[in-house]
Amino acid sequence: MAHIVIMGAGIGGMPAAYEMRERLPKEHKITVVSAVDYFQFVPSNPWVAVGWRKREDIVLPIAPLLERKGIGFIGRPVTAIDPVANRLTVEGGEALAYDYLVIITGPKLAFSEVPGAGPASSGGGGHTHSVCTVSHAEEFWRDYEGFLKELGPVVIGAMPGASCFGPAYEFAFILDADLRRRKLRHKVPITFVTSEPYIGHLGLGGVGDSKSLLESEFRGHDIKWIINAKTTKVEAGRLFATEMSDRGEPVKEHEVPFKLSMMLPAFKGVDAVAAVPQLCNPRGFVLIDEHQRSKTYRNIFSAGVCVAIPPVEVTPVPTGAPKTGYMIETMVSAIVHNIADELAGKPVTAKATWNAICLADMGDTGAAFVALPQIPPRNVNWFKKGKWVHLAKIAFEKYFLRKMKAGSSEPAFEKYVLKAVGIARLVK
Repeated sequence: MAHIVIMGAGIGGMPAAYEMRERLPKEHKITVVSAVDYFQFVPSNPWVAVGWRKREDIVLPIAPLLERKGIGFIGRPVTAIDPVANRLTVEGGEALAYDYLVIITGPKLAFSEVPGAGPASSGGGGHTHSVCTVSHAEEFWRDYEGFLKELGPVVIGAMPGASCFGPAYEFAFILDADLRRRKLRHKVPITFVTSEPYIGHLGLGGVGDSKSLLESEFRGHDIKWIINAKTTKVEAGRLFATEMSDRGEPVKEHEVPFKLSMMLPAFKGVDAVAAVPQLCNPRGFVLIDEHQRSKTYRNIFSAGVCVAIPPVEVTPVPTGAPKTGYMIETMVSAIVHNIADELAGKPVTAKATWNAICLADMGDTGAAFVALPQIPPRNVNWFKKGKWVHLAKIAFEKYFLRKMKAGSSEPAFEKYVLKAVGIARLVK
């Protein structure tokens, strides 16, 4: 009997546990360890931040969902990993032995890399908000309710080293839409400050016609922007950024006033993972081979935001490559197949396609892209806008939450519908 421990219970960790349970013989034990005892549907956090969703709409308790499938659960953070002894230590000192470790923790939010950044509740008394967690989104909503009574300028964007740009664009358009519904938009200047070399870069070198489409949308929504922005510090009501040239030389210093701000941070690996010798790169992301396996420890696999992927290109201000939802699911499927094969005495061969499907809400419309694979060069590369994307995002939220409640990693209709349009999880 083998014991598989999965670190993380998010958009990657929960499907990993379900898929592992479906594929492995019952004699093998599966345990999920998470820093929190709830699952949150992160793509809906921007809606929480403007009051379009409540916490209970997008959060599920983990323990009963996993226990129903015969999967163990520990709702405490991992404090140490001993890869030689094949053992974890969780908060409180409890030791947990494993035969295989699957790391899908998500990131550590590196607010501290920019002085004054981050929500006040995250420590340090920062001046910018985030929508990276449901708690951060709720904090924005509390401040937003007060902001609506005393309006002012808003700054939205992404810090140097950020890799997840999509939610920043989503949030800019969602906030714009909410203010228009309230007939207050004309009183709120919005500036988008980003480390990207151009609008629509998205950490991916652009997807399809994302540059011209998103620039056009910003103009149509009266959203100003600053690109190649190296945010250096944030003070109460003021964000300071150095605008860089394409050659990486300073060209202009900006002092952007704000009454309310949401700036996505750069990511790092979580402390317990980053501390393991020879497991990670200098930022704490797990170094993996083509089979999602650690290059140093052969019984450790990893997927999602916590894996090391080089930037798609060098940019004047550092940017990272995002790991989107479906891309993460392809990594998870490869891990499950590889562990199952190894337990059956077969060679490890499964490789994730890293295909990407992204639905970005824009309040009353939306933008979607398909990148096959996500990292260029690509076989498929398109970016489209339409009301259907907004509706599809709502439907996907309900679908994914239902999938988590039901305990299914890939329902049959999802598998066959995506296959019909040429989108697969594994390399054939």
